[in-house]
Amino acid sequence: MVGWCLLLSPTPAPRPTEWLSLETGRELRIRCRKRTGRARVIHVIPAHVPDKPPLTYADSFDVPVLFRDRPAKNPRRQLRTAKHKPWAGMGGFPATNGWYVSTTTWREIIKAAIEVGRDVTPHLRNQPQYAHGELVARVSPLYAYLGMHPVKPRHPVRGTTDRRLTLNPVYEYGTERSAKNAAAYRLGMTMAEWACRSLLGLGQTEHLEFGGPIPALRNTFKNPKNRLPDLWGQHQAEGLCWLIEAKGGDVGLSKLREGWEQLAAGSKVLGSYAHRTVLVGASVRPGDDLFLTIDHDLHPRRAPRTPAGFDIDDESAVGPGGLEDRLADSDDALIGAARAQMLTYLALRSAAFSQLRTVLIPADSASRHRRSGLITPLESDDLTRALRAEARTEANYYADRRTLRTRLRSMGLDDFLTCRILGTGVHLGMSRQLFAACERLHEEDLAIAQRIPGLRAEDQLADDQELGDDAQEEQRFTERRILREREEEARPRLHFLLRQAYVQGATREWSDLLHRPEEPELDLAGDEGLLEAATPETYLTVSRYDLPPARAWL
Repeated sequence: MVGWCLLLSPTPAPRPTEWLSLETGRELRIRCRKRTGRARVIHVIPAHVPDKPPLTYADSFDVPVLFRDRPAKNPRRQLRTAKHKPWAGMGGFPATNGWYVSTTTWREIIKAAIEVGRDVTPHLRNQPQYAHGELVARVSPLYAYLGMHPVKPRHPVRGTTDRRLTLNPVYEYGTERSAKNAAAYRLGMTMAEWACRSLLGLGQTEHLEFGGPIPALRNTFKNPKNRLPDLWGQHQAEGLCWLIEAKGGDVGLSKLREGWEQLAAGSKVLGSYAHRTVLVGASVRPGDDLFLTIDHDLHPRRAPRTPAGFDIDDESAVGPGGLEDRLADSDDALIGAARAQMLTYLALRSAAFSQLRTVLIPADSASRHRRSGLITPLESDDLTRALRAEARTEANYYADRRTLRTRLRSMGLDDFLTCRILGTGVHLGMSRQLFAACERLHEEDLAIAQRIPGLRAEDQLADDQELGDDAQEEQRFTERRILREREEEARPRLHFLLRQAYVQGATREWSDLLHRPEEPELDLAGDEGLLEAATPETYLTVSRYDLPPARAWL
């Protein structure tokens, strides 16, 4: 292969005799001599990389997982040669260490991405439209840098797709280091959330900066200068809290050891309380498959028990399936679900009315097709398809949409409010009951913030912007901590208010919830370009045309 490239350099162009031939392989290199005598390398995307991917893709793929009890050397070579076992179900650990493979969907990964990490909604209490921007920031690195490619495993596993995620040419050839670091952080957090919740049955995770699972130790956990793990959660089946550290990108042994040390620091804070530490490494390099390492350690210093202030029925302790499966009988779960979905609520609340739609979902979540992980893919749910077909028939007999909605509810259908997150191929939504609960929680949070001196805009010092980055971060950290403490103090009152809003929300119209005279458009036709998924109270879709493109050139 022979080709030419423009050399953009302040130095004089090299003489023709100094050009070297282009190398074949995964990258093209053009080398020229600079005045210093050192070679300069320019990387370009090879011509045989297709510029236009196929129109649609299947969104399911396989994720190899190495399960073990301590960090060790990156097992990238083993990934190709080891015999993998299928990951069986969710809700606990495999019986033995070793290589496993789990099949999941892009929708499941996106759900993990939008729900994991720091709760930024306190900063958006007066500017809810910026929730869209935060959601874009959480999912866009995955769309920007991940691709999908076919694989031929040496030891095939029945039921898998033989497709895996990898890095796309944009990341491989054109992304600078700082952007790679940001993408690695987001990938690591997302895959840790997915692994702990969808594979291992952990309840809702929380960022550790709010103080961790033991109230008596919260001041220690809240020190922003401590090098502690990222997340914590409660595993109901084990009766233990988990400390979780996430690493992403080209995860080698040094990164894993760093993460293990962070977990050890968190474990030291917990002291005699029994707990489990979990290190999730989401490792991927250009040309390689994405795979996970899950390193864990049990710390049974004291038998699992319920310490003072640590309620086993806490919002993070509702077990496999997540908070939404317990909303009917747990007030803490209702508060936790409302907080977990506050970003989506703010996005729906601030969306232009013309962008809002309602979609039909079977009201009884237990009647839907058996779910995989935390979501139910609706394209494979026979009940959903049958009820929607019946609804389209009924629509021919009811000109008044309000009457039609009443009829649809009597048929066992509910309509979830949805909108597209601009800048992504993702649509998010929720039920009217959860929306009503989120609305009430948001109102209470606003009132709490107004009563805290220093958190109101008029109390902010004019010279705050002159603070350094570390000082600003510590100040915001303190503000979030104070606000969360006040919110926790209000929990007994919130139990009643959110329960009341949730129950009454079942009979409220969307026009009432949205404070508008008209109802949002009811989507009866559907869109074949969307892949839909639902949980008991939320809705998520991705576009078939925006899934990670296949790397056909590999």
